[in-house]
Amino acid sequence: MGDEYITPDRKHSALLIIDVQRDFTLIGAVAEIPGTLTSVQYIKRLVQGYREVGLPIVHVIRLYSKDGSSVDLCRRKVIENGKQLVIPGSDGAELMDELKPSPHIRLNSKLLLSGNLQQIGSMEWIMYKPRWGAFYNTKLEMHLQNLDVNTVVVCGCNFPNCPRTTIYEASERDYRIVLATDATSVLYDRALLELKNIGVLVMNTDECIASLGASSYSKIQDIQ
Repeated sequence: MGDEYITPDRKHSALLIIDVQRDFTLIGAVAEIPGTLTSVQYIKRLVQGYREVGLPIVHVIRLYSKDGSSVDLCRRKVIENGKQLVIPGSDGAELMDELKPSPHIRLNSKLLLSGNLQQIGSMEWIMYKPRWGAFYNTKLEMHLQNLDVNTVVVCGCNFPNCPRTTIYEASERDYRIVLATDATSVLYDRALLELKNIGVLVMNTDECIASLGASSYSKIQDIQ
């Protein structure tokens, strides 16, 4: 028998995609995170599954001001010295086209930096986070509460930093949590054990999609 406190609730689930932006993802990009481009094919399938069943998707992003004032302390000096990374309005700050409802959608940096979410689909949004975790100084918790979400599926760029922090913040708020392993870059064995120890369920993309419903699973399998 499963543990009802941590078992994902399919009907009240949201997909959180962390920092899958061009500057972090593309081969040879200014801050390429190895493995992120490979994960995009799996994230795309998760996005398609959530769209099909009409459940919420939040693309969480970073934006760094050119003067470094909005940047984490550990990266501020390199931005002040001229490194251009996820600058508002730049192509490098944009989401990967594969994950957008339309490739013509671009970030509304002014709206996002004001703390508001940019809606890009009937149940799909982009949200800016100022630091590692998606819940820190953002409207994410309120947004998920308004959508009656109690379960989050987390995936995206660079597990040791932003996905991991987001997971721990979600745990502190008593969300049921799933990590999509093949849809997350820079994942390692010790992390999987640590996540299981705090009640996070570890699934691959096939398992996540199957949990959304059989029709969704079969249709997405047919796309490949």
